[in-house]
Amino acid sequence: MTDSSRLPGDTYDAGLEVRKQVLGAEHVERATVNSTNFTDEFQEMITRYAWGTIWTREGLPRTTRSAITLTALIAGGYWEELEMHVHAALRNGMTAEEIKEVFLQSAIYCSVPAANTAFGIGKRVLAEYEAQNAS
Repeated sequence: MTDSSRLPGDTYDAGLEVRKQVLGAEHVERATVNSTNFTDEFQEMITRYAWGTIWTREGLPRTTRSAITLTALIAGGYWEELEMHVHAALRNGMTAEEIKEVFLQSAIYCSVPAANTAFGIGKRVLAEYEAQNAS
């Protein structure tokens, strides 16, 4: 979708801003650059609806939205998305301790094997995060 076909105040623009804040501008730029005619409409849809309609709402703080998202991704076994959203949760202000608590809660309601995989991903992401922020 071209910028000229969007209306002022369109949820796409708000969604793009929040998406960059939560996932990081580099990730969003990569997704945009790598988009094709086949995936353009999907990228627009998630930017407009997931990010522009849901993540912009004031009803929950971003840390709570991140906790819910982490749990849903663990329940569904969406491991690549989980990795991305552990980074996002840290960017949103969740602590390693809070992420650990979400993973422990998920062990009971999603399954111990799913939480085991989540802990492995979380451990790797947290190590990367700590290394980047140590310098």
